[in-house]
Amino acid sequence: MREAREAFRRFWPLTRGDRRWMLVIIACVVVSALAETASILLFAELTDNALEAGSLSAFWGPAGAWLGVAVLGALVGYLGNSLATWTAERFVLRLRAGVFGHVQDLPPHFFQRHRQGDLVERLTGDVEAIEQMVVSGVVGTVSAAFSAVFYAAAALYLRWDLALATFVLAPLFLLAARRFSGRIKQASQDERVADGAITSVVEESLGNIVLTQAYNRRRDEERRLDKEARAWMRASVRGARLSEMYEQFVEVVETLCVLAVIGLGVWEISADRMSLGDLLAFAAFIGYLYPPVRDLGQLGLTVTAATAGAERIGELLEAEPAVRDPENPVAPWPVRGWVAFHDVTFRYPGAAKDSTRGLTFTAGPGELLLVTGPSGAGKSTLAKLLTRFYDPAIGVISLDGVPLTDVPLEFLRDNVALLPQQTLVLNGTIRENIGCGRPGATDREIERAARSAAAHDFIAALPEGYDTLIAPGTAALSGGQLQRVAIARAMLREAPVLVLDEPTAGLDSVAARQVVQPLRRLMSGRTTIMITHDLSLAPDADRVLVVDDGRLLDAGTHDELMARCPAYVRLATPWPTAPEPVGALSDDTLTLRR
Repeated sequence: MREAREAFRRFWPLTRGDRRWMLVIIACVVVSALAETASILLFAELTDNALEAGSLSAFWGPAGAWLGVAVLGALVGYLGNSLATWTAERFVLRLRAGVFGHVQDLPPHFFQRHRQGDLVERLTGDVEAIEQMVVSGVVGTVSAAFSAVFYAAAALYLRWDLALATFVLAPLFLLAARRFSGRIKQASQDERVADGAITSVVEESLGNIVLTQAYNRRRDEERRLDKEARAWMRASVRGARLSEMYEQFVEVVETLCVLAVIGLGVWEISADRMSLGDLLAFAAFIGYLYPPVRDLGQLGLTVTAATAGAERIGELLEAEPAVRDPENPVAPWPVRGWVAFHDVTFRYPGAAKDSTRGLTFTAGPGELLLVTGPSGAGKSTLAKLLTRFYDPAIGVISLDGVPLTDVPLEFLRDNVALLPQQTLVLNGTIRENIGCGRPGATDREIERAARSAAAHDFIAALPEGYDTLIAPGTAALSGGQLQRVAIARAMLREAPVLVLDEPTAGLDSVAARQVVQPLRRLMSGRTTIMITHDLSLAPDADRVLVVDDGRLLDAGTHDELMARCPAYVRLATPWPTAPEPVGALSDDTLTLRR
């Protein structure tokens, strides 16, 4: 139970805003238990004074009181249950928002190491399991304890000797719960892991449906899903069997208790030491007593199962962001766009070697700096460092002379716009996809950005125009059109520094030519760092940096590098066209042979 106590201590502070409501819920439970107790005593009075005596006049008083108590109990029960649901959902909302906010601050490599489906399961099922322990568990425990005390006190009031005799079996519930708790926790943990794996397989398969169909991988994907589904089924069935075994054991113990009460009651009635009404009331109190005691045992199992979810959420919360806001940030200033890398060395967590080594360069306002090099040379790492997804291990990166580590993250990313290699699309309208570049932008500003990106004409031609819904993997727009939507988003941001990571990657020559002019307009007047293999814009660049193996090989204009840098010449020289196969016949030859 040490893990459960630690998990409880960790998440209990999140209830701070709802503790007064939890007290109200407990008060409602206490009133409901008192109402039930009063109802049983009134039933005993009716049995002895009205039913046995056959007196109608003795019926009305207790009957009216019983009805009043029942109405009061119903109203209080409704209030307590409704408030309990509301409080539990508020806790879930708060916890999920906190975990989700933390996850959004984690670095890119974290998401490369964790399957998306598993993260989704942690943010849904595991969060709800924690609520069962922290909110519902606390309310349920206190409620069950109060109810058990009331019903036990009432039973002792009627016949203390019979009550003590029946209480002897009560610890069996708690012992059984303790016996089953460890096995149920393991089954719950296995079930949650398998559930996350199922979600991951489905998500990956649907996201790669073209690959699945093109390579006839349908049966392979079905086998993958079947493997994870069978693991989930085994864990689920094991957990259900353990819970059912506990439930049936409890039923047997309860039956044994009721039979003991009835047997002792018959003996007492035969000796004229107890009335029928007292026996029925006593049996009712015992019947009401055992469910709360059973619930206390069941709550122990619930807490044990929830501990598995708490451990998985804890793993997320213990993952550290790669960067944090500075403790003493500089005040915002009108950014001009001077960017400088000073002897920057960086290695990704867990990587075997540095991605950049001793990189030093500068870029000024209005300058186009093109960064090129072979694949894996460390070019895209520059974009991640400049937007502070990571901080360098050695060296300093500065904006207008201010180290990035002294700049608030939000302010930095407001002033450094990134156009990533992968065209990112939100699930929403084209208007929303462009507008997220600057929240609060007007429709006119969004349209002006689209016109500058040469996107307005094809958007306006769509049946629903800017209200056309698009999503990741959408077929509504071509790759070049989606890229121009992304360019419009970056234009709307109006950041003084622009980072373009392979802006024409994945586009054919026609689509690439269509985005070049919008890119030129986007870069105008900004400090632009373009990371690319496509050197069609190299002659227009103010400087070209050639990077290989994380180091800066050379820097200069396109013409200068073509004259002195063999590595750049290899990158800039197109592949030769294949020679005509030996023995191939020209049209003239075919004509002569005819």
